[in-house]
Amino acid sequence: MTLSFITAFLSTLTLTVSTPLPSQRTNVPVVVSLPATTGEVRSARVAGAPEIPCQLDDMDADGTPDELVLMLDMKPSEVRTLRVELSSAESEQPVEAGTHAYIKLNDKNKKFPKITAITYPGDVDNRQMYNSIYGHGAVLEGLYNAIRVYMDNRQSIDLYAKNRPQLELETTGFYTTAKQLEEGYGRDILWAGTSVAMGSFRGWQDGKPTTIDSVSTRGQRVVTTGPLRSVIEVEDRDWVYNGKPIDMTQRYTIYKGHRDYEVEVRLKGAPAGSVFATGVQKIMNDNEGFIKPEGLAGSWGNNLPDKGMPEVTDTLGLGISVSAPYLVKTLEDDVNYLTLVKPDRNGVIKYVITAAALRDETSPRTATEWFESLAKWRKELDNPVNVTVRKTVKKGRK
Repeated sequence: MTLSFITAFLSTLTLTVSTPLPSQRTNVPVVVSLPATTGEVRSARVAGAPEIPCQLDDMDADGTPDELVLMLDMKPSEVRTLRVELSSAESEQPVEAGTHAYIKLNDKNKKFPKITAITYPGDVDNRQMYNSIYGHGAVLEGLYNAIRVYMDNRQSIDLYAKNRPQLELETTGFYTTAKQLEEGYGRDILWAGTSVAMGSFRGWQDGKPTTIDSVSTRGQRVVTTGPLRSVIEVEDRDWVYNGKPIDMTQRYTIYKGHRDYEVEVRLKGAPAGSVFATGVQKIMNDNEGFIKPEGLAGSWGNNLPDKGMPEVTDTLGLGISVSAPYLVKTLEDDVNYLTLVKPDRNGVIKYVITAAALRDETSPRTATEWFESLAKWRKELDNPVNVTVRKTVKKGRK
């Protein structure tokens, strides 16, 4: 430990992490809430294990980090104890980037400046909002794929797949050219149409999904963008649903090394018994798929995502997992495998979405392989690692 770190040392968190599964797990996210009494934390490191990178996130935008993120590989049924040292000194350890989030304005000079948040009055035309953002909405990128959430009443989730694991959206911006395709970049691979696409959140009225139409304001925000985790939010104020105004925040999270995205929807003011909808679409051509009563659904097929490039089609797979207490029932219609959901006692709905693509060299190659991988994925989601935290405060020398 260097003298500067000793001087700035604040406290230690002792983490005990255990996995209940008798199988190897890779890129397991460990998220720890930081106590309010921790102090002015600017960096963290795992003592004796510099190969385990850390990320500190300010999730509530108050200027103080309130969550710590680690990524671990776990052996079968392993129990690990880690000592994380928190410091007020800036970190000097670079961490290889594995995620990215951004919102860019669609300006007339085509400079596409980045912003951290944007909010529109609810009476702004949907098409104007949609076209004012470069890429039509906030972008969330991992190594294998990326999503964008449309800035309009649909708030649909669109999918970008890559040929090889890398961050590349700063280059292609979801609008890959023919030359970039030849150079090996990925592209937007999903044609959503009127479907729920890849886990888009919807209302549920008269036996069908509905968009988020009547609101007082709607906006998007980059919560955090970092090497291990990136998060974006979509916020709707006073969404009139079944005659009542609801304040809703959708949060989407990607972790390094993952192809899946965690979704958390917070609802304030939802009437008792309110039901909502999500799911995955049936792929346009040669769709194969399934939906199970326990909240797991998947699809596989091919489509033409860009009518400007009719010679390029893409084969892909989609998946969604919803568990109790959020699951109401599953069903399907002509274009979707649907999952009806409800908030828990705290007004929260959680589910996870994922995707595969034939152009992705690391992806399953067939519908059978994809559906098998979804079953394994669900098993891991149902058996998360257990984390206990013990804090020791020890002020450093001044």
